[in-house]
Amino acid sequence: MSQTKELFRRAEAVCFDVDSTVIKEEGIDELAKFCGVGDAVTEMTRKAMGGSMTFKSALTERLAIIKCSREQVNKLITDHPPQLTPGIRELVDRLHQRNIKVFLISGGFRCIVEHVATQLNIPLENVYANRLKFYFNGEYAGFDESQPTAESGGKGKVISMLKEKYGFKTVVMIGDGATDLEACPPANAFIGFGGNVVRPQVKEMSLWYVTSFGELLKEMEKI
Repeated sequence: MSQTKELFRRAEAVCFDVDSTVIKEEGIDELAKFCGVGDAVTEMTRKAMGGSMTFKSALTERLAIIKCSREQVNKLITDHPPQLTPGIRELVDRLHQRNIKVFLISGGFRCIVEHVATQLNIPLENVYANRLKFYFNGEYAGFDESQPTAESGGKGKVISMLKEKYGFKTVVMIGDGATDLEACPPANAFIGFGGNVVRPQVKEMSLWYVTSFGELLKEMEKI
């Protein structure tokens, strides 16, 4: 744990998962509930998070059930904006004050994640997430399968890309799920987050596991 804390204190970049980490809910489950197919999709999210099916097949199947229109997505963001997890705003502000780059890497949807990034003053070019596709009439037309975040192991691919692009030596990944844990390596350290939901296999395999962003803020004070 002490090595992970040390890496966190001297990180050049910190990458956050979004659903159930930066925000309290799972974006895809909220979208499903909003479109009236919540139960079917929640069950599939659980399987995907537990690692029992590939991320891409889980995403494809869930979106085929939801079939959300552009209008429904926009209305969801307006009527039920994503709820920030307590302490995340302060933590991101502190990282920015220290000139540490902050990225959001999500298997969720860019339209929702960009809304979150804007609230946290994270530049939109630092957002990596899946893009929903719509026909000209606004009906659901699938998702952009070429995005690295559409694949299992996609978060790791994004981190490798960031290291290459910016020359980062030390990158820390923070998240609640199996897809976040497997991004280390190439991330130099992983911090498990259980402030919204505790996934036992992630908790067991995390060298440092926190249940509030306050614990990370406290660690930063030691610099």
